[in-house]
Amino acid sequence: MKTPVNTLPTDVERLQELVLKLQSQVSTKQNKLDTLQSKYQYLLEQFRLAQHQQFGRSSETHATQDDLFNEAEALFGDFVEPEKESISYTRNKPKRKPLPKDLPREVIIHDINEADKVCGCCGNDLHQMGEDKSEQLKFVPAQIKVIEHIRLKYSCRTCEQSATKTTLKIAPVPTSPIPKSIATPSLLSQIITSKYQFSLPLYRQEDVF
Repeated sequence: MKTPVNTLPTDVERLQELVLKLQSQVSTKQNKLDTLQSKYQYLLEQFRLAQHQQFGRSSETHATQDDLFNEAEALFGDFVEPEKESISYTRNKPKRKPLPKDLPREVIIHDINEADKVCGCCGNDLHQMGEDKSEQLKFVPAQIKVIEHIRLKYSCRTCEQSATKTTLKIAPVPTSPIPKSIATPSLLSQIITSKYQFSLPLYRQEDVF
């Protein structure tokens, strides 16, 4: 908005103050404009970078990048593949170590059919000349079984016939880590080990059982 000429002061000092004030306002507005312009350029660069990361090529290789490190080819010319030579040598055949002897073992004998125990050359019977032995490890999953305790009872027939007093004896109850519990020491040790050593919750142990 323009100021009317007739409203301007005629005093030189007041005119100078007015000019200085206007210059200060113009400088302040110019600083704000420069700040906004810098923010605009920053946001524009961030937008372009995001667009490039999302839709641009994932590879950062340049079209002429293959020729950046070819100084060796330029100095020595074309590379000539060296001639190949064959080297023959003998080495020991790897031998598998036997499994520990203290492990439980199950022996399975494999035999050929009776019809194959005949020589294909002369027709005579073949005889066993030896055997070839190999070992494998077999995993036996944990087994759960019910132990049924039968406590025998005894009484005196003489006392029963006389009806004076009946003598009754029964085998003692087997000791248990938890009285009146169905868990045996082996089951408790398995549950405790699975829970506190292998971090297996009780509900998952129940599913396994």
